Amino acid sequence: MKPVIVAEKPSQAKAYAEAFKTSKRDGYLEIAPDAIFPEGAFITWGIGHLVELKEPKAYDPKWGRWKLEALPILPEKYQFQVARGKSQQFNIIKRLISQTDTVINACDVDREGSNIFYSIYYQTGVKNKKIQRLWINSLEVDEVRKGFQQLRDNKQDLLLYQEARARQISDWLVGMNGSRLYSLLLQEKGIHEVFAIGRVQTPTVFLVYQRAMEIESFVPEPFYEIEGVFTAEKGRYKGKAKFKVKERREAEDLLQKHHITGKAEGTVAQLKTVEKRMPPPMLHSLSTLQATANRKWKYSPAKVLSVMQGLYEKKLVSYPRTDAQHITPAEFSYVAGQVESYQKLIGAEFPVASKSPKKRFVDSAKVQEHYAIIPTKSIPTARKLEGLARDERNLYEEVLRTTLAMFHRDYRYAETKVTTEVNGLAFLTTGKTDLDQGWKDLFPAAKEAKQEPPLPELREQEAVKADVAVKEGMTTPPKPYTEGQLIAMMKTCGKYVDDVEDTEILKEIEGLGTEATRSGIIETIKRHEYIEVKKNIVSITGKGRILCQSIEGNLLSSPAMTAKWETYLKKIGKGEGSPEVFLATIAKFIHKLLEDVPAQMKHNGLPDKLAMPDSKEEIALCPRCKKGMIISRKGSYGCTEYDNGCKQSFPNVFLKKRLTAKQVEYLCTKGKTPVIKGFVSKNGKKFNAKLVLEDGKLKMEF
Repeated sequence: MKPVIVAEKPSQAKAYAEAFKTSKRDGYLEIAPDAIFPEGAFITWGIGHLVELKEPKAYDPKWGRWKLEALPILPEKYQFQVARGKSQQFNIIKRLISQTDTVINACDVDREGSNIFYSIYYQTGVKNKKIQRLWINSLEVDEVRKGFQQLRDNKQDLLLYQEARARQISDWLVGMNGSRLYSLLLQEKGIHEVFAIGRVQTPTVFLVYQRAMEIESFVPEPFYEIEGVFTAEKGRYKGKAKFKVKERREAEDLLQKHHITGKAEGTVAQLKTVEKRMPPPMLHSLSTLQATANRKWKYSPAKVLSVMQGLYEKKLVSYPRTDAQHITPAEFSYVAGQVESYQKLIGAEFPVASKSPKKRFVDSAKVQEHYAIIPTKSIPTARKLEGLARDERNLYEEVLRTTLAMFHRDYRYAETKVTTEVNGLAFLTTGKTDLDQGWKDLFPAAKEAKQEPPLPELREQEAVKADVAVKEGMTTPPKPYTEGQLIAMMKTCGKYVDDVEDTEILKEIEGLGTEATRSGIIETIKRHEYIEVKKNIVSITGKGRILCQSIEGNLLSSPAMTAKWETYLKKIGKGEGSPEVFLATIAKFIHKLLEDVPAQMKHNGLPDKLAMPDSKEEIALCPRCKKGMIISRKGSYGCTEYDNGCKQSFPNVFLKKRLTAKQVEYLCTKGKTPVIKGFVSKNGKKFNAKLVLEDGKLKMEF
């Protein structure tokens, strides 16, 4: 009987077909008899997720309605169905599988690929087939043929499927119950929106919210330093005293103590030069490539994954959904054999420093299913390279240059530390001189970064003229995340967790989401309008704020919760955990949510009535012009008659306290609010007060 090969999608099936002689059929391809398949074979494909979980109403009609009393949604047995509009392809797969004795899972080599295959296989109802697994990292013809010659059994595949299925059901349960619970409770407060809750997406939104809170509550403070500009025989340079204070008087006192009044004589007291080296960068995983591409070209993480998937299907790069930054000796061997060809490809020829593998890049112990992203053996022709779209070429070259850097020299520079003394006060200066650009020559754009002017030639004990002054600076708030930084934060969010054990877990499983899912999570929370991205800057929306104020203090806001779940899921994938135990824990978590959330929202200070901060909902008649209505705008509340001259407005945040629509309504209708708790004074002390509106301005009543 001809074996049936099941690919994840048509493009993957097409890539496999190129390794054989095939004929096209309706919904599948037929492989002609071949050394690997003496009787031939069939290749068919899914179209993403052909099979999905049924909707809640399929289990019980009461779950079709959004009512608090209908919760929790916890089916006894989970049911699956063929996705709408995909039954034709499903039936083709079912027919082919039922007529064979061997089925080969050739979907992506990760837990999601295993899930897609087994979801389809079990939905067909077919039994007692021999199942084998194709496990490859490249779609090149020789790699595909080698993979089919070395098929694995499905032991590990089945465990990955159980892990993926447990994750799929847990995400469904958290989404179905959490989304209804929060949406219905916020509906009671006057917000008629759907608040989608997700096991990974919700703590990700909370990371963005936390950063927004840090920025908004930041109070800039002045600081004072002492800076000297020194004129030596061969040029000028600057230095700073190792001294930073909050009061100008302290800096002036120090200058007085050393009898420095501005212009003075100084001496080069110490001159120390050390040669330093920087090894080539590590090879790219998907997330490091996403962060780099976002920094260099402002590409979104989703775009990077999409372009890399295209390059993988064009057989130019290895499997992109990888979290590894190392390769094994086998990959190193073919890359080392083609260094000169890769160099010519991008016109970056350099003498190879070494062709022996270094542990920094080549380490089998650090490679699990997939190795780092590297170019394949296929060297594209100049025409093929020119035919790539700009973003494809940028990313291909980034991967190629990072791989070539392994064979380049270290970047070397001399670091000079100068201590200049003026009347006993030491000023420090650090200078840097490039000695050998080494691997940096492969990344010309990186050299354009702003550099300090080089130090002039100096001698120890040389006399210099000094111009010393007190310099005032201001502390600056943390910066909002870019999309690339958000990907990195999702990976390293352990640093945001107080519990040491939780931090270790987050480190071990690499934070929120997986390499393959993080960009999709960011796209999902954009689609739900919890965050927005403008000019590559990620900010929280009004809807996102309300969600985060509602979940604050709850496990849903904590990366630790999803980390613990992910740890147990990995145990299932290794055969050390049980899907039943995991889903029983999720059920307990959902019961606890239903029990705790209403009181928690009250505890978080959410008022009985809320308005969407970004909505145009009318709050009250404008107290100034008596014609327009006060509405919520981004960052403030203002009058609808603004364009006609009415400048009445109210801030969103006043002395670090967010003003609600209800409080603004009190100001407009009664001229004052009830006592508001939690204002923060300039010296950081919390206090309570009423807000009063006088002549359009806010005042406080204690």
